Amino acid sequence: MKYEYKTKGTCSVVISFDINDNVITNIQFMGGCPGNLKAISKLLDGKTVEYIEEKLKGNLCGNRGTSCADQLAIAVREAYEENKKNG
Repeated sequence: MKYEYKTKGTCSVVISFDINDNVITNIQFMGGCPGNLKAISKLLDGKTVEYIEEKLKGNLCGNRGTSCADQLAIAVREAYEENKKNG
């Protein structure tokens, strides 16, 4: 399932990815720091929701209270819960 998440409080404005069961692939950020976000996308391709949350949740950017990485962790959990609910 393709999922799109509108970020809050970051330079990136949208994160899109595919979720199949618990595995995340094809992560793409719209906006933000391209080099860093492309690297994050490559490193996390094929990883589980839990893995992404464990590594990225709570990672902050300056005084924003979040980051693109933190927003990705939030997005994959949201997608997983929605996917589980809709069966």
